[in-house]
Amino acid sequence: MTDTGPAAPSPPAPPPEPAARPDAVRAPLFIPEELTAALVDEELALDAARAAFAATVEGAVFPSLAVHGSDPRNRFTLKPSASATHAGVKIGTYWPDNPTLGLPRHHSTFLLFDQRTGRIAAVLELGTANAHRTAAADALAVDLLAPSGATTLGVFGAGHQAGYEARAVARVRPIDEILIVGRDNGRAAHLAATLTAEGHVARAAGAEEACASADVIVTATTARAEDPPLFESGWIRPGTHLSCMGADAPGKRELPPALFDRARVFCDVAEQARRMGESQHAPEGTVLVPLGEVLTRRTRGRIDDRDITVFDSSGIGLQDLYLALALLKKMDICL
Repeated sequence: MTDTGPAAPSPPAPPPEPAARPDAVRAPLFIPEELTAALVDEELALDAARAAFAATVEGAVFPSLAVHGSDPRNRFTLKPSASATHAGVKIGTYWPDNPTLGLPRHHSTFLLFDQRTGRIAAVLELGTANAHRTAAADALAVDLLAPSGATTLGVFGAGHQAGYEARAVARVRPIDEILIVGRDNGRAAHLAATLTAEGHVARAAGAEEACASADVIVTATTARAEDPPLFESGWIRPGTHLSCMGADAPGKRELPPALFDRARVFCDVAEQARRMGESQHAPEGTVLVPLGEVLTRRTRGRIDDRDITVFDSSGIGLQDLYLALALLKKMDICL
């Protein structure tokens, strides 16, 4: 037998993972839909939107990711966000068959990280709150860009989100008539009746009539690029403001592309708007002005009474983060 000498020493075992200190690990808080829906309102959502859009000017804004589930009809969007003190991610879902289960098609869940450990500190269900959040971006854009004396609102869309948009705009402008345009006349009439019962003056209308009458137009539909635009460019009067809320994924479109040649265009984040917002269909040279720069007075919004202004809202995670933090603050929870 050949003597091979002593065996090589075994490498030292890795040190054991340090035991977590009891004060370093917390069970995640779970804030259910019923509680956040009861706490949110237009004022809280609009204040959170102002803080979020102001933060876009100098803070990091991460791109959103839109994908589909195991069934391609089911879609969800991931919106990451970080401020100087907090970070998290919203998961927004669209499951079109949910009404057969008695549930809304849209839902949102926000995950807030524990800033010390990277674990989840809180899970907030934000279905209703997210509807307020989306409408708050619209209201902020209207407040910054629409004519100060705007009194007539045209809403394209008669679904779940459209009512939130109408109510939010009516808080920032003296709206005395709301015209609802929907593909389904029955649904448009139902939404108009609901808003009327709440104290607004609302009725169903055709697309051309709404464009001819409205000082502010909100589009809140699921229209796609293969569908005809919601209206013709020539129907939009000089001086009109449009908030475009529906295009938030590649392939979606609400506006006639020719309108970009007549309008000044504002957005939440330019890169994202070009990739998945209404501006994915804009001419290459279209200038996109971040709304945060208007809010913080780094640039001007409406310059002339005849300006047509367009707000392209593709949705930013910072708005979700600030909304979640505002809800936690209202509950006296500090994380």
